Parts: sequence; C-alpha cells; structure tokens
Amino acid sequence: MTVCAALALGLGAAALFLPAPYVVESPGPTFNTVGTVKNDSGGETPLIEIEGRTSYPTNGELDLTTVYVAGGPGSNMGFLEAVGAWLDPQDAVVPEEFVYPRGTTGEDVDEQNAAAMTSSQEAAVAAALRELDIPFTEELSVAELVEGSPAAGSLQAGDALVRVDGTDIDGIDTLRTQLQDSAGEPVEVGFRRDGVEQSASITPEQGENGNYQLGIFLATSFEFPFEVTIALDNVGGPSAGMMFALGIVDRLTPEQLTGGKHFAGTGTIDSAGNIGAIGGIQQKMVGASDAGAQFFLAPADNCGEVVGNIPDGLGVVRVATLDEARSAVQALASGTNPADLPQCAAG
Repeated sequence: MTVCAALALGLGAAALFLPAPYVVESPGPTFNTVGTVKNDSGGETPLIEIEGRTSYPTNGELDLTTVYVAGGPGSNMGFLEAVGAWLDPQDAVVPEEFVYPRGTTGEDVDEQNAAAMTSSQEAAVAAALRELDIPFTEELSVAELVEGSPAAGSLQAGDALVRVDGTDIDGIDTLRTQLQDSAGEPVEVGFRRDGVEQSASITPEQGENGNYQLGIFLATSFEFPFEVTIALDNVGGPSAGMMFALGIVDRLTPEQLTGGKHFAGTGTIDSAGNIGAIGGIQQKMVGASDAGAQFFLAPADNCGEVVGNIPDGLGVVRVATLDEARSAVQALASGTNPADLPQCAAG
C-alpha cells in the first residue's frame, strides 16, 4: 500500500507538469493605429504610413487590441498554468480542439495568422478608401469551388468575376446584392478566363444564413492609387481590420477624428466596410481599459459576450460597419454620451 500510494503521488505530481490540452486567452497589449511603433533601429515609425497622397497629423488614440494566447499546437503549457488561468477572472480557458482543428501544427497557426493579418490590412485600406469615396480597383476571382457547388461545370479556380446580370462587379457587396436580388433565379455570370471574357447561367442556392450563393470561395486582389504601409510585427489574425481602417481614414482627412480622446476597439472588416465578430473580446476590453481607453468599439456580432463583461469606466458602443464606427468616434469626440449611441443589450 505504501508503494502504491507513493506511486500514485508520483504520477499525480508528474501530471501537474504534463502539457495541458487547453488554450488560455488573456489581455494583450494595445497599439495606437494613429501613433508610432518601435522600429529595428530603435527609433519610432508611424504604424500607418501613406505615400503618394497627402496625409494629415492626428491626435488622440485609436487603439487596436490584442489577446495573449498560451497553449495550442506546439505549446508546452502545463496543467498548473491552466489551473492558474482558471482562477484568474480576466483569462479564458477553452479546450484546444475548440480553437484549432485536430492535426494543426504551430507552423500552421503562424502561417494562418500572418495570412489573415495581410488580408485584413488590404481589406482595411479598401474599406477606408471606399468610406472616403477614393476610387480603387478590386477584382474578385474564384479560389475554389465548394463541394456540390451550383457553379460546378461553369466556373473554375482562377476565373475572374466581371459582372452579374449585366452589372459590373466592383466589390463583394455588388456580388452579394445581385445574388440576393435574384431570389434563387438563374443569373448570368460574366467572367474572364485566360484573358478571354465568357459568361454562364448559374442558379444560386440559398445557404443556411438565408443568403443566395454561387458555391465558391473568393480571392480578392486590389490596386490602390497610392501606397499604405502598416508597420506592425508579431501580431497576427484579422481582428485589427476595423481599427486599421479608422486609422487610415483619420490620416487621410484634415479633421482630427478623435478630438484628442482615447478610443480602442476590435473587429474584422471586409472591403465593403462590414465589421465582423472576433474572439477574445472580453480580454480585449480589459486590455483597452488597462491602457486607459475611454471608449471601446465592439462588433455587433459580439454583443452576447460584451453584455455583463464591460470593465468599469469604459464606454462601449456597438458597430456593424465602418461608417457606423466612424460616426460613433466623431460623436463621442464631440461630447456625446456613449449611452446615447447604439449599445449591446441583454437577451
């Protein structure tokens, strides 16, 4: 019995130091999109730099927020670390399989985060330019067909989408609108393959969300009239898109958007300016509050996680588009009470 007890204790102690199959999310640092970041030479570089068009000085802060992620593929996080996170109300502990598909490696995660960040920056530039009515070129092409796609036999990977039912496709919103207007009736899709324009009649199918779709994954490429460089390393994922876009808008307009006040926020963005949900919003609100933010812009689709978790003293406003986010910042900068703007409501 003594030997068994000793063995059990030894196994229990060893288990405390074994890797735990959990991911811990905790508040990360914030970065002012209209401020500067450290460069490799030890100096300061504007986080957003614009070349080829007049840009303007800014004040205040438009912080993007981040989350520290511990655990996951390739991690050595131990059981004791996971328990400590469980006991910290600012941290979130979730099973690894809820965050990463089985078989994902650490290298996969890094590559996906880097690709998402690049895509997010391009979409943010496009959304900002569209918000300011600055022309640019956006081309949608077929990246891949969904299994059983209604476009099978008509479209293939690499096809550039040109028009739908005679309407030129100048962005994702045009394509979505035309497909919705079809109400499931066949649409004439013009596309360019190997430099030759063609067309095909395709009957969209209604997805689970009620939207009519061609059953394709899209790739987007842009041609902008000037260069926008975002200098931010060691941060991945798409959730900074909205704050990048607001920072670009602020840099391209003579009026100082923030009125000298401290804003923070999070949210993905597409080229049409639609803001999407992100992960870790509770930790991001804490990080924003810790950094001294007065106001926080939260994606409407995250409202369920916002209610009941807002740090004291932080005014949170619900936004669904870049135009709404810009209007909210302008209103708050002029002295409007956050409670008088769209809020996340319980239930």
